[in-house]
Amino acid sequence: MMQDSDEEILDVIRMLSLDNLDVRTVTMGISLLDCADDDIQRACERIENKITAYAADLVNTADEVGGELGVTVVNKRLSVTPISLVAAACRTTDLVPFAHALDRAGKAVGVDFVGGFSALVDGGAAPADDALMHAIPQALAETDIVCSSVNVASTRSGINMDAVALMGQQVKQAAELTAAVDGLGAAKLVVFCNAVGNNPFMAGAFHGVTMPDAVVSVGISGPGVVERALRGVRGRSFDECAEVIKRAAFKITRMGQLVGQTVADRLGVDFGIVDLSLAPTSAVGDSVAAILEELGVESVGAPGTTAALALLNDAVKKGGLMACSSVGGLSGSFIPVSEDINMIHAVERGSINIQKLEAMTAICSVGLDMIAIPGDTAPATIAGLIADEAAIGLSTGKTTAARVIPVPGKGVGESAQFGGLLGFAPIMEVSDFSSQVFASRGGRIPAPAHWFKN
Repeated sequence: MMQDSDEEILDVIRMLSLDNLDVRTVTMGISLLDCADDDIQRACERIENKITAYAADLVNTADEVGGELGVTVVNKRLSVTPISLVAAACRTTDLVPFAHALDRAGKAVGVDFVGGFSALVDGGAAPADDALMHAIPQALAETDIVCSSVNVASTRSGINMDAVALMGQQVKQAAELTAAVDGLGAAKLVVFCNAVGNNPFMAGAFHGVTMPDAVVSVGISGPGVVERALRGVRGRSFDECAEVIKRAAFKITRMGQLVGQTVADRLGVDFGIVDLSLAPTSAVGDSVAAILEELGVESVGAPGTTAALALLNDAVKKGGLMACSSVGGLSGSFIPVSEDINMIHAVERGSINIQKLEAMTAICSVGLDMIAIPGDTAPATIAGLIADEAAIGLSTGKTTAARVIPVPGKGVGESAQFGGLLGFAPIMEVSDFSSQVFASRGGRIPAPAHWFKN
């Protein structure tokens, strides 16, 4: 028994030292519902005071725990109650000051990102929701670490096509207002179907209204761990591949839970969830696409890619659920183009396109993620991409999203540089055929019949 335990410890050490295993994020979620006020200045002051009170020691504690356990905590983040809910009491149409308050508070406590400049409009938009959506481009252009999300659809409510059309315009404007940095504003904006309120990953993180006043959640990573495990079963059956992925996911999740629970205990707040998504980076050896290629496709995007992704996601979930009872968030495999070096190479060699990525999003954790498209892409085309992703989420009951960046002044054959974890991305071709009539219809695409389960 001791030998088995020793071997497991050595295996985790190898994961940490050789396979880029890390905790991608420790994220503190904070409720801002009690910060609402009819005076926007007082509301913003309350927000800053509450965030700085709860999160003052977040960064130091996460780094301290990571150091003690020998694991790198890459990002420390905050997620807050969707700001449209907090701002409703102000009865103002200018919500940009809330973004500035979040930016100041996040910088004061030293976090990398703050998520929650958000609205939930799948069932329809209240005045504060409309105000927030219209404020997004300016808010993202004038802040550094604030991220924004809008939930435009759900399996229970259908797709709010008025919101979809508006967000097509807002994505384009967010990119144009940050043209000097390749449209980075749009990289901090995600449009959801079936958004979840306990997601530690940006840009879509926000603190759900049913959650405690403050929680700590963890987003783990580890594509390199899974890829190495699969090298040991080359030439063997998919059954054996699934088993080794499950065992690797179990160990990764255990480590993430230990980090998150320890940080939460030391900060005196509740532990939330482990999001066991495989999140890649642009570093060699830290790629989800490389896992799919290890499973047998010559280059990600080749026939068989979606099936390989389905096996990977299922095995990751099964292994993670065995390791931790508090699994949540998105939990699966991210396939962002800009953040995955093998995905970038696949785009450059032409083995994958937006159509294939869309098919893969029926399986993966989120959707069309960190995809650079030509800067002259029409807002209606962007709205069409959003609607297509929402339709997949609507029909499958899973979370889907679109985070596309129309890079100002650039086209196919060029690349966008976002820096840090956001990486760089070759600009991908988008259909030249118009979605203008489709996007301008408005109204609602109804919820599917199978949503009704009461």
